[in-house]
Formats: sequence, structure tokens, C-alpha cells
Amino acid sequence: MPILKSAKKRMRQDQKKRLRNQSIKKQTKTSIKKLKELIDEGKRNEAKESLPHILSLIDKTVAKGIWHKNKAAHIKSRLMKRLS
Repeated sequence: MPILKSAKKRMRQDQKKRLRNQSIKKQTKTSIKKLKELIDEGKRNEAKESLPHILSLIDKTVAKGIWHKNKAAHIKSRLMKRLS
């Protein structure tokens, strides 16, 4: 356990950030999974409608520093390839 007051505060801040990052990451991954399921079921129209929202989520995840930009580009590329 930290002894210094600043170390205790940093620990609280890190925990808040970790929880926030986990929730954003989970939300993004879940939406990607749902899109893949729509594509596999053959519901391409629904998948095309939800695609901009999912791409936006991926971009926000990168902007917040949760994912690396190359990882996001890789995921977006594979989703577009899978959809077409």
C-alpha cells in the first residue's frame, strides 16, 4: 500500500481510469461481435446500417488511448472486407 498522500491519490485515479477503459473496450468489442454475427446470419443491410456507429466507436477508443491506431485500422479493414 502506498504511504504518501500523492501515491494514494494516483492509485485512486488509476483505478478510475482502468474501470473506464475496461467499459469502453468491452462496449466496442461487443458491438464488433454483434456486427460479425449479423454478417454471418446474412443480414447485410442491418450490418451496413450499424457499421458507421461501430467505426465511430473504434475511432473513439483510439482517441482515448485505449487501443493503438494500427490495431483499430486492422480491425476496421477486416470488418470492411468481411462485409463486402
